Amino acid sequence: MPLVDAIPAGTRTIHILGIGGTAMAALAGMLVEDGFTVTGSDGARIYPPMSDVLARLGIVPMEGYQAENLAHRPDLVVVGNVVRSSYPEAAALLASDLPYLSFPALLGAAYLQHRHSIVVAGTHGKTTTTALTAWLLESAGQNPGYLVGGVARNFTHTARRGAGPHFVIEGDEYDTAFFDKGPKFLHYRPRTAIITSVEFDHADIYTDMEHYRSAFRRLVSIVPADGALVLRWDHDEVARLADGAAARVLRYGPGQDWDGRIEGVDHQTGRMRFAVLHEGRLFGQFESILVGEHNLWNQVAACAALSVSGLDGAALASGFRTFEGIKRRQDVLGEPGGVTVVDDFAHHPTAVRLTLEALRLRFGGRRLWAIFEPRSNTSRRKVFQDEYGAAFDAADQVVLAPPGDLDRIAPEERFDIQALAHAIRSRGRDAWVWGAGPEGAALAAPAVADAIVAHLLPHVAPEDVVAILSNGGFGGLHQKLLQALGSGSPPR
Repeated sequence: MPLVDAIPAGTRTIHILGIGGTAMAALAGMLVEDGFTVTGSDGARIYPPMSDVLARLGIVPMEGYQAENLAHRPDLVVVGNVVRSSYPEAAALLASDLPYLSFPALLGAAYLQHRHSIVVAGTHGKTTTTALTAWLLESAGQNPGYLVGGVARNFTHTARRGAGPHFVIEGDEYDTAFFDKGPKFLHYRPRTAIITSVEFDHADIYTDMEHYRSAFRRLVSIVPADGALVLRWDHDEVARLADGAAARVLRYGPGQDWDGRIEGVDHQTGRMRFAVLHEGRLFGQFESILVGEHNLWNQVAACAALSVSGLDGAALASGFRTFEGIKRRQDVLGEPGGVTVVDDFAHHPTAVRLTLEALRLRFGGRRLWAIFEPRSNTSRRKVFQDEYGAAFDAADQVVLAPPGDLDRIAPEERFDIQALAHAIRSRGRDAWVWGAGPEGAALAAPAVADAIVAHLLPHVAPEDVVAILSNGGFGGLHQKLLQALGSGSPPR
């Protein structure tokens, strides 16, 4: 059956290919909330927190993209962008008469029409800013719809329809599906768009900076004249996007119309006090669990975006104070043996740097370990080889996992983990590569995690902070480290 652009009438069962992704699991929750029966498949085992999200929804994912996953003949199939047309399940879908569409197309058609869509886009800060903006609206009694590409602790689901006029959505610039190579956020019908940053990423689908930049230009072009663009004005790449925009532009950043200042950080509670200024006048003084300069500006952006809908500082104060953050964003997992273990999604060199700087601010002079897994399609390539060298300056000790799954990357394009370790040492930090096999290649992910825990355990001490930086499950490293620190024994 040809590609469809909406949910066909009479649909009761919906099957999702790639259901383990954060956005896809979020969509599954919305569909279950709307009364659909949802099934799904993924290419490998799904790790927390998304496995927990699916379990709460009563969905048991099918492991592997096998043709027989479609044997129950769902009424509609939603295809995630991790799925290749060559996968047996995708090939079976294309050969069948089952209707299918992409996740962004379904979201735009089913949930974003007739809503004030607030799209949060940018290379960095999307997930946190999306969740925060949704919670500020919720705390102000607005009952927004939302979709967050992560697990927001204030909400029981990663997405919901909501009954209020707003829908807040994380705007991903990655491509939509194997049959639609445009960026996802073009389907999201923005009335207000926040763009936090534009820095080259996703080297597997964007050929160069101009190609990457063009995606954000297209987003700006679809914000209507009665809408608003909230742009980080001290970032040249973002500011240039305003050229030719039809929508009103709200500029934020140091010295801009929307400004902010950090007034203090409590190292015991990990909370930041800050002020937001609008045109030089105090908009509000707030307190938040979000710490660091990059989080200051994410919070200023949220204020600017919500001012469009008439919310003032007084209406937002409670939301800032009660926001509980995002899993995998400066997420304290536990403190076994007096060692604070933090999980963060950071993988781009700028995100690594900003995260470690924020943790340094949050935890003061405590010894900070950074454990980094180059797992994303960009970080396994050498495109940011030099930039990563300075990204770890805020850490005291750095542990690097060798990149895996390099078969589809040409040898001359592969990231050199030993060169990174050398660069970090040259900047005065200790750095090791743990988890490599005899010839330097990465072991299987669980074995890499075991090796890191075994090496790390004798060296950490009470009051240390260990930050695990990865955009994946890291072979179960998080739980293995927590268990080992709690028992004093490395994994067997």
